[in-house]
Amino acid sequence: MKRLLNRLLPKYWRSTVVTIPVIRLHGTIMAGGGQFRPSLSLASTAGVIEKAFSFDAPAIAISINSPGGSPVQSRLIFKRIRDLAAEKNKRVLVFVEDVAASGGYMIAVAGDEIFADPSSIVGSIGVVSASFGFPELMKKIGVERRVHTAGQNKAVLDPFKPEKKDDVERLKALQLEVHETFIDLVKERRGTRLKDDPDLFTGLFWTGKRGLELGLVDALGDMRTVLKTRFGAKTQLRLVTAPRGLFGRFGLFGSKMGFSAPDIAAAAASGVIDAAEERALWARFGL
Repeated sequence: MKRLLNRLLPKYWRSTVVTIPVIRLHGTIMAGGGQFRPSLSLASTAGVIEKAFSFDAPAIAISINSPGGSPVQSRLIFKRIRDLAAEKNKRVLVFVEDVAASGGYMIAVAGDEIFADPSSIVGSIGVVSASFGFPELMKKIGVERRVHTAGQNKAVLDPFKPEKKDDVERLKALQLEVHETFIDLVKERRGTRLKDDPDLFTGLFWTGKRGLELGLVDALGDMRTVLKTRFGAKTQLRLVTAPRGLFGRFGLFGSKMGFSAPDIAAAAASGVIDAAEERALWARFGL
């Protein structure tokens, strides 16, 4: 509609200002999440992504700052961006802030072009699973673990039992399949821009400067400078945000919504665990 009105107006009245919608995809990637520890998932980002693509703009800008997380949610977000880019015929420009690693980099390759700061962290194209084992602690405190299953593999990798070789091999086979999917996606999107480096898909990560040499990013630069250089000095950046949630409308404890003290305590306890997992993901990259 805006484009139509511009054509109908006399040339000297037409707007020459280009507005570029901006999406911020910041945080760890995992299904679920909550009001205490929000995270990136298709459910939490789909509305914002679709809203950005509804703008009458020549491109969509995406700011990414994520150490990764769920490979499934990462790929779902990637696919939603690419599907809308094809449907709306929009170019996608991705800008890496501190880090776009692992699942964060999987989302980044949804961009037709990827920009990074020289000190950004990019890459980590691999798959990792981490847990703890407590069999000796159980013996020490005199607690017996009782697990009854229908199906011999229903209790694989139980943290309270000694690790089994077959269970580990099964997990590694699964990881290899997920890793292959990740590699294929990066190769498809980056194509001949990728350099032939033996470490590229080993899970290593690099600075934005080195990532440029390896073909993981297309250029070094910040969003504002790049967009104004490309679309004109009058270019405006419009941050697209999601509507405020229930906690934002009714207060943290949601007294009008009937949340009980046990509900809040359970959410807080879950938030502590989520925070520890999130801290571990960021810490892998020195952040």
